[in-house]
Amino acid sequence: MAGQQRVALVSGGARGIGAAIAARLAEGGWRVVVADRDEAPPPPGGRAVMADVADEGAVGALVRGIHVEEGRLDGLVCNAGFMLRKPLGALTLGEWNSVLATNLTSTFLLVRAAEAMLRAAHGAVVTIASTRARQSEPDTESYAASKGGLVALSHALAISLGPDVRVNCISPGWIHTRGSAPRPEDHIQHPAGRVGRVEDVAALAAWLLGPDSGFVTGGDFVVDGGMVRKMIYAE
Repeated sequence: MAGQQRVALVSGGARGIGAAIAARLAEGGWRVVVADRDEAPPPPGGRAVMADVADEGAVGALVRGIHVEEGRLDGLVCNAGFMLRKPLGALTLGEWNSVLATNLTSTFLLVRAAEAMLRAAHGAVVTIASTRARQSEPDTESYAASKGGLVALSHALAISLGPDVRVNCISPGWIHTRGSAPRPEDHIQHPAGRVGRVEDVAALAAWLLGPDSGFVTGGDFVVDGGMVRKMIYAE
């Protein structure tokens, strides 16, 4: 049992932004439960659970497990998501539904299942959307729709769950998570002078879950090095 130690659940925490958030919270003294469809190493002092958070039954079992094992839930980070690039005419309804289920519906399922524990703890929720809720590349309809919906769902939840639970959204831009290192031109195009790092998102998520952000709810925080504010015209 966690006792008085704060407890957080991070979905999609096996790698990338989710793993960085889990690590940051663990460093800050939280007991962290990571949930992912893939096997993940448990964060220090916490545990990892294999679960598909797009599945209602799996979410129910996950949250019941936290109630039994940890006895409380102070923070929920809804990070699970994936992108499917496919021309509109080739995108099947099943593929569309799969992206929305993981990227959007999972947040509804997690918050609904965890509401009682979050209210009891006067906790906080952080959702991870994307600047693709505001701007798009071709062939990303399902991803853009899911992230736009997540921004709206987040502020709706903030109103419905307040004042007991605060809900905020983070919309990252280009965050380097895997693959080859960004090129110099990739960095310099950003007004901040560099591509984002997972630690940039993790630091903000930790603040939004903590007591210093007690007057902050219903917000959507863009973490993109200034790119959505930059005018770009073809020459």
